[in-house]
Amino acid sequence: MKRTFVLITTVFAAILIGNKCFAQEDELVRVFRWYNPEDNEYVTVADGEYQDGQMMNWKWKDKTLLFSGYRTPGPDRVAVYAWYNPVTKDHASITGEEYTDDQMLKMGYSAKHLQFYALVRRGPNTVSVYRWRVSKHKDWVTVPEQGDTDAYYKKGYHNKTFQFYAILRADEAALYNQL
Repeated sequence: MKRTFVLITTVFAAILIGNKCFAQEDELVRVFRWYNPEDNEYVTVADGEYQDGQMMNWKWKDKTLLFSGYRTPGPDRVAVYAWYNPVTKDHASITGEEYTDDQMLKMGYSAKHLQFYALVRRGPNTVSVYRWRVSKHKDWVTVPEQGDTDAYYKKGYHNKTFQFYAILRADEAALYNQL
């Protein structure tokens, strides 16, 4: 009887611990940057936002992992939304605290949708994320601090503005107690 109780308790505990670990991993979402050479345009896309095949059919290429964010809201997190400007063909990732919906609409942006949630405070295993602007194409690009910023200067990007903090490497997030 004792063995059965111990076995059932052990199996039950293993299931609970396993579910908690999977929930933490499912909480994170990888965020990528794609490039469209025809429009000389960058877009920031959360994993699962679009399928890779769709992006390639729309002439996007050079998929690059930038960082990880969160799928759900939580303490010290801010929502990051995707906006599109059909006139300039600009795709922008903007936090809910940077511009109001009214300001974005007045600048010609529409098609707002939620991409992910990001941190508002620096912590272990985080990276600062900035938005850069190029006047020539009226384009914004999201770049983590460890990105090749010299390449953006050469392409005419300027007006570097802090946006949020993101998780640098999702596979180590549990080690740093990010969740």
